[in-house]
Amino acid sequence: MDRTANAVWKGNLKEGKGTLDTQSGTLKGTPYSFKARFEDESGKSGTNPEELIAAAHAGCFAMQFSHFLAENGTPADQLDAKAVVTLVPGTGITGSALTVVGKVPGIDAAKFQELAEKAKAGCPVSKALGAINVSLDAKLG
Repeated sequence: MDRTANAVWKGNLKEGKGTLDTQSGTLKGTPYSFKARFEDESGKSGTNPEELIAAAHAGCFAMQFSHFLAENGTPADQLDAKAVVTLVPGTGITGSALTVVGKVPGIDAAKFQELAEKAKAGCPVSKALGAINVSLDAKLG
């Protein structure tokens, strides 16, 4: 199974601008730029590769975790997963910090933590990010 995305970039690194399109159409002409990636901490001037990695990581982890919870006989009512991907200019992407708050009837905190760690390790995006530190903070809410 292949998934595709297309990037078009015009200009040099600092003043140039680009757009991203995805196979699903979720991203269509979505702007990205040097400013969006390295200067705009608000994140409002466009997307960037790290934000897209964070979205992929949070989504993949939540799906994997929901599977393990269901297998355990304790399906989640809701999982609120977040990933914060850290980029250090001049060094690169150094980590992805996962956090999850779950509403999971019938599970104790220890089992919740165990299955969250298993999901972190088993999620295909976590595996793809094997060159960086992936951390996890999991809580029942």
